[in-house]
Amino acid sequence: MKEIPFYKPSIGELEKKLINEVLNLEDVSKVDELETKFSKYVGAKYSTATCNGTAAMHLAMCALDLKRGDKIICSVNSFPSVAEVVRHFDAEPIFVDIDKDDFNMDIDALEVVLKKSHHKKLKGIFVSHVAGQSAKLDEIHALAKLYDIKVIEDATQAMGGTYKGKKIGSTGSDITCFRFSPQMKNSIASGGIMVTDNEELKDRARLLRNHAIVSEGWDKYGNLGYVYDVVDIGLKYDLNELNAAFAIAQLNKNEQFIERRLKIAEIYNKELANCPHVSIPVKKSEHIYNQYIIKVDKNRDGFAKELLENGIYTALHFIPLHLLSYYKNKYSLRVNDFPNALGNYQQILSLPIYCGLDDKEVHYICDKIKEIASHRV
Repeated sequence: MKEIPFYKPSIGELEKKLINEVLNLEDVSKVDELETKFSKYVGAKYSTATCNGTAAMHLAMCALDLKRGDKIICSVNSFPSVAEVVRHFDAEPIFVDIDKDDFNMDIDALEVVLKKSHHKKLKGIFVSHVAGQSAKLDEIHALAKLYDIKVIEDATQAMGGTYKGKKIGSTGSDITCFRFSPQMKNSIASGGIMVTDNEELKDRARLLRNHAIVSEGWDKYGNLGYVYDVVDIGLKYDLNELNAAFAIAQLNKNEQFIERRLKIAEIYNKELANCPHVSIPVKKSEHIYNQYIIKVDKNRDGFAKELLENGIYTALHFIPLHLLSYYKNKYSLRVNDFPNALGNYQQILSLPIYCGLDDKEVHYICDKIKEIASHRV
């Protein structure tokens, strides 16, 4: 039986070449190179690399000096890391329902939450671009300005994505967070990065990234200077040179990755357009299809099981946060509190979509979906 994983990283000679440069102790910092390249790529003034995407989010909250009891608004349909980094400060995530079509934060619901939660403890909005489709940033920025709060973007699924022609990360938000790590539990390499145009936020993030140490500096081998001081409570979130080398290689190929995913999405859109019981994604804004999310109107779990029996692995993006035990119990949330997110969750299914997936495999997936759908009543 043919087996198609949900995701498989694309690794070539460039990754090996850059990693070998690190192993040969060549006198060029790959972390510095990555930060410079990434700033240029997205059009932001400053980039701060971290050991993974969640670290970038947590470091962003540190840079904003989040404190106990502060509040951050976020979509109920985001990965757990978004609310998690807020809770690490004993701050409160306030959840907002989603647009049932594009899975991003619903602007009308956001306005209601802002009016209800307007308080000096309300510090910002954490915006996720689900599956690589950009959120409604103009409306979000206007509301943030009205209520005098920050905008932080979770662009972990939107590296290289655009909003009204501008790269995500250069659209006016206070901080935008990305990740390089593949969508795997045991990733081959890991890395994250936060970008900002605010020098103060950049300086604070870079200070805290490595134990809040100030010193005479490090040498090319990473040895700490003779005299140093610690000026705050810091973290250990800096990116190592090997992972930076891998990230540079992946960044160099990111446009190629996006181009391939768009072609795969075209095939899915065409082949599944009239498939019974299956709805293809609704494109309401620029979309780079980091995930391709369909809806199955009957017994989604059974549908996924049948695909797996045919060697096709799938995933969920995402299980709404109010259904997860910690948040459900912590905030006494009810299943029906966020009806759009709940309705979507009962139907959504993410299909494989990555650079290494060839057309034959994509058509095989489509054929199996149509075959399974055809015998449903």
